[in-house]
Amino acid sequence: MPNFDLPVIYVVSDGRGETCNQWLRAALVQFENEDFDLVTWGDVRSPRHVEEIVNLAAEKNAAIFYTLVSPQTREAMLQQCEELLVPAVDVLGPAFGALHDLFHADPMAKPGLFYASDRERFDRQAAIDFTLKHDDGQRPHELDQADIIIVGVSRSSKSTTCFYLAYQGIMAANVPLVPGTPVLPQLLKVDPAKVIGLRMNVSRLITVRQARATHLGSPHTDYYIDKRALAMEVAQANQLMSVQGWVSFDASYMAVEEIARKAIRLRGWTPKRS
Repeated sequence: MPNFDLPVIYVVSDGRGETCNQWLRAALVQFENEDFDLVTWGDVRSPRHVEEIVNLAAEKNAAIFYTLVSPQTREAMLQQCEELLVPAVDVLGPAFGALHDLFHADPMAKPGLFYASDRERFDRQAAIDFTLKHDDGQRPHELDQADIIIVGVSRSSKSTTCFYLAYQGIMAANVPLVPGTPVLPQLLKVDPAKVIGLRMNVSRLITVRQARATHLGSPHTDYYIDKRALAMEVAQANQLMSVQGWVSFDASYMAVEEIARKAIRLRGWTPKRS
């Protein structure tokens, strides 16, 4: 909820608001010590929707920055802001005017063209942001938003696999299976088809963890590389994968890109944004 003690800025767009937000951030860096509430309104496609937003902005004494390409919505924004004395900035207006004079042609006025033209980059960035926020079991209440969830014991290449997937525009999360720790209830509730388990053999896992322990230089890592304890950990994780019906495979000696490709292939899954 907005903090009404702070200035409020509305970003209004007939698309996702990415262009307006980037433009606004470029200006806001010159005001780095100022606090404010930022509210983004996307997919604004009708004069009526514009009027509703401007009325709210007037109530909150907000300023509006907008990127609207339809002449109808832009005109509605201009008129409504003038009537209610709401300060507003038409981010695209001057560019449209200059380009009209240069090309002697009117803009197509089709919302979403910029996102469509650069969709792959936007999707990749969104996926990377999602994976960063959902690494190692973080934000479990949002697991259902993931395209794919990678599970496995510690040092089974979960994080690196997820970031490889994210670079392809796939929103990937990973959850560690930790011995003696209850499985996240949110993980048990998601569609099992989204979950892929990475299995590791004990010998390979010992080697990987020993390298990690050496790097950490910690004296408290005996349990982490104890062969008997590690074998029990692997067995428990594998059993959980089977009980939950999660597809899994042995990733012991596979490169990250091989793991990612196999995870996708096993479920016949295709990114929705491709």
